[in-house]
Amino acid sequence: MTRILIVEDHEQIAEGVRAYLTNEGYEAMVARDGEEGLRLALSEQPDLVVLDLMLPKVDGLEVCRRLRGELSVPIIMLTAKVEETDKLIGLEVGADDYITKPFSPRELVARIRAVLRRTTAATQSPRRIEEGPVVIDMERHALEVAGREVVLTHSEFMILALLAGHPGRVFSRERLVEELRGDGFGAYDRTIDMHVANIRKKLREAVRTPLIHTVIGAGYKFEVKPDAR
Repeated sequence: MTRILIVEDHEQIAEGVRAYLTNEGYEAMVARDGEEGLRLALSEQPDLVVLDLMLPKVDGLEVCRRLRGELSVPIIMLTAKVEETDKLIGLEVGADDYITKPFSPRELVARIRAVLRRTTAATQSPRRIEEGPVVIDMERHALEVAGREVVLTHSEFMILALLAGHPGRVFSRERLVEELRGDGFGAYDRTIDMHVANIRKKLREAVRTPLIHTVIGAGYKFEVKPDAR
């Protein structure tokens, strides 16, 4: 059974989400503050974390940062803030998706299923992708660039795997959304842009030559230049 950790200090929201997820066939557990959320995530190793942004003791952004240093678990961030900047910050620190309060339980479940589909898709792809200095092990969900291990979030990993698995092919933002988010979601262009920016930043720590290229007006492509190093 898929296990989901809900880190939410609002009792009515937390219990409502837990009841709905349980009814949908998930095993759901609740943490009421950031410290408890970190403890449960590390000890229980859930399949996905639903994480509120505004939490007592340790806020959601810091919880996300710490989890990213320890686990590759998918994270969906809940936020009452509507500013786009707040959402992008959440994605920058490692969240795989976000949903703004108020939300319906059905919408949250749809997001959860989409994120879990992306995770599951890794096992259905070629087991190993090797392009230039990039080696992607789909089975282990691991990435090496020029012999160095690089840690990506689930969304970042799946975007890179899709691009590297089709070198030279241009993917529009809408196509990436369609391939990686599943049906029922709009084309979150800025979300894709932020994920790609994060991937590029992490790749640059291992190799100086750009590997993901922007094709103006068309999208992104993965291409290894002869002098990539």
